[in-house]
Amino acid sequence: MGISTVTLSKATVEDAAVIHDMQIQAFLPLLEKYQDYETSPANETVERVVERINQPTVDYYIIRYAGIAAGSIRVKKKEEHEYWLGQIFILPEHQGQGIAQQVFAQIEQIYADATVWGLATIMQEERNCYLYEKLGYRRTGEMQVINDRLTLCYYEKKVI
Repeated sequence: MGISTVTLSKATVEDAAVIHDMQIQAFLPLLEKYQDYETSPANETVERVVERINQPTVDYYIIRYAGIAAGSIRVKKKEEHEYWLGQIFILPEHQGQGIAQQVFAQIEQIYADATVWGLATIMQEERNCYLYEKLGYRRTGEMQVINDRLTLCYYEKKVI
């Protein structure tokens, strides 16, 4: 079986509704599981997505798998050679197909000047933690307790 092509296309404000819709689909099961109403991307407004797309230090990408919108990733430039990844998601029906690994490889090529990457994920979601660790990310030790069910843990990847 051949690997379907994963492509990234830079999002514009016109893509906000599509990203918002996918974000809800991807994060709703987690919202229901962890009840993190204040912080969950599933609970955000489309206006919040528009605000982020409009930030000068942010690039949003729609992830396409075999030409179909399958997720999104947000890259924020923190400072010179330092980037933060946020709102990374693959729609549930496309998970487990190696898409995220291809996305990370492409993002690292696009931002070839990066020496440090950072991201945060739900500590209780072991599959996510495993994926990031497999991709070379290491826990920083920083944690943020959102509620009694959910703790965010922070990761960093140094590129030599």
